[in-house]
Amino acid sequence: METYSGSGVSGGAVIGKIFAFGKEEGAPEKKVVADADGEFKRLQAALAQAKEELEQLYQDAVVQVGEENARIFEIHQMMLEDLDYLESIERLIKKEKLTAEYSVFVTAEFFSGTFAEMDDEYMKARSIDVLDVSKRVIRKLTGTSEKCLESADAVIILADDLTPSETIHLDPSKVLAFVTRKGSSNSHTAILARSLNIPAIVNVNFSPESLDVFDGREAAVDAVSGRFYVDPDEQTKQSMAAFIKQQNLDLQALDALKGKENITTDGRTIRIFANIGGREDVENVLENDAGGIGLFRSEFFYLGRQEAPSEEEQFAHYKEVVERMAGRQVIIRTLDIGADKRVDYLGLQEEENPALGFRAIRICLHQPEIFRTQLRAIYRASVFGNVGVMFPMITSVEEVLRIKEIVREVREELISERIPIGNPELGIMIETPAAALISDELAKEVDFFSVGTNDLTQYTLAIDRQNEKLSEFYDPHHRGVLMLIEMACKNAHQNGIWIGICGELAGDLELTKTFVDMGIDELSVSPAKVLLLRKAVRTL
Repeated sequence: METYSGSGVSGGAVIGKIFAFGKEEGAPEKKVVADADGEFKRLQAALAQAKEELEQLYQDAVVQVGEENARIFEIHQMMLEDLDYLESIERLIKKEKLTAEYSVFVTAEFFSGTFAEMDDEYMKARSIDVLDVSKRVIRKLTGTSEKCLESADAVIILADDLTPSETIHLDPSKVLAFVTRKGSSNSHTAILARSLNIPAIVNVNFSPESLDVFDGREAAVDAVSGRFYVDPDEQTKQSMAAFIKQQNLDLQALDALKGKENITTDGRTIRIFANIGGREDVENVLENDAGGIGLFRSEFFYLGRQEAPSEEEQFAHYKEVVERMAGRQVIIRTLDIGADKRVDYLGLQEEENPALGFRAIRICLHQPEIFRTQLRAIYRASVFGNVGVMFPMITSVEEVLRIKEIVREVREELISERIPIGNPELGIMIETPAAALISDELAKEVDFFSVGTNDLTQYTLAIDRQNEKLSEFYDPHHRGVLMLIEMACKNAHQNGIWIGICGELAGDLELTKTFVDMGIDELSVSPAKVLLLRKAVRTL
């Protein structure tokens, strides 16, 4: 038996066969080109393709690991727009007349090395992100594909390192755990491992040559203590087996909560709903026994297209989700998009700070035909089940009144056309301090509130949550944020409406009691967190 140690970044224990996951990609050959301008055009095309891939990766990641964790891939897009990074590549191409792929490689090595040498652990962890985005561009330039897991059986992945892109593509049903020679607990790879519930150990002290030597051998992983055992002896296997047995019992205990009520010890019922990005997520919602869908992110339907989705397309999409939920409420958030997303047909201009710019309900009110089309589709779908509609980025009563007028007109249009419609609840998102502060007035105009804690935190703390340099100051538990939520909760109940939370904080078990004590009526989380939250609620 050989024993190695590292940093456990995602808890759990497993026994299985090792699968060596590729070696470091070699450096592109250094070549001089005759047509530097043509080479620069190749680079620009590759950058555009890489950005499109990252946008799709972000959308997929939102479904898998939640909006907050999916931000990793928004950050990767921003890296590809960094002026220092781009200017370095351009200089190597135009001044040194080097190939685009070699220029990207050299620049990536320099920037990655700079991050790796920093004292700050968080910034050190960004080294792998630079390499990840750069490898993506190089693959576009060379026409090569991303590494993928090729194994029919569930395995323990052993790698020199894993990028965030490689990690998000791992199938949890085929990956028992992963162990890497490099990495840190602050890396985006570690964050994704925790979100995917894959046991993981990083910074393990095996040699690079061990990848080939260990491939196919039996191993045990204790990601709690950070121990990695190759060819474990019987005593170790027995100890690990006992640990794994307890893990399975814990999972069975969670599974036994399906069909149970979300009820506190003093008899209060909390609705636990799930967040989704599209109809493909409904199966997961039902499998985890969510009481409904508290956030249906409709914006994904608008991305990656040449024109806005038609009324019929949207109707069919919403109708399928509503029918499959069979009476459980489905709350559809209207278009929440901005200049940070590539949607050419909306004619959005680039903005210095898209979070404070032309986005969400502001676009809908400025381009009412797109808004009306979506509302018509939602109202038609509402005939087939229990539907709610909520409007994002509200800051004033006047906005709500304009929305309600458009809703009234859409309803009258559909009725006059003899098209059946339902009567969805109308709600707004509390995502800005302004909305929280005037929530007493807003509550008189709607049926419910849903708190978007991601944006509420960044606006309250005046911190761009995509700015990595500010991560140490970004505190979603900040008393100021919680006070605003509490204020909105109080005003909602005083006006006879219910209030939920659909942002990342809804699944933060450290705050569950706080939210219940405030009087929050509903918590909407990723499907994987529903039963964990149910367990927490039932102990309060």
